[in-house]
Amino acid sequence: MTVDNDPTAHAEVSCIRAACRRLGTFCLSGCKIYTSCEPCPMCLGAIYWARLDGIYFANNRKDAAEAGFDDDFIYQELARPLAGRSVPIVSLLRDEALPVFRLWNEKTDKTEY
Repeated sequence: MTVDNDPTAHAEVSCIRAACRRLGTFCLSGCKIYTSCEPCPMCLGAIYWARLDGIYFANNRKDAAEAGFDDDFIYQELARPLAGRSVPIVSLLRDEALPVFRLWNEKTDKTEY
């Protein structure tokens, strides 16, 4: 992450990307992930999106915070309503955007996710 100046290059995300490339699929069901620390919210989201079957970790969130990797504020942010978050989040043009999902739902030659 810090070597590449990429805040998304956590080990779990990098591992998921590599596994998907190697296996030629975005669905990693049947696979498990082993990591040195409890996954942060981003990594946890990636694990769920990849449909992994299990997560095994050594250090927990508290251990990570004590080492300077404190993600607890993100968990707290996710629990807040959109209007109460520290980074402004504004919904725009929903009515104009909804037809895109309708078209996707009607598409017959799509790759289901």
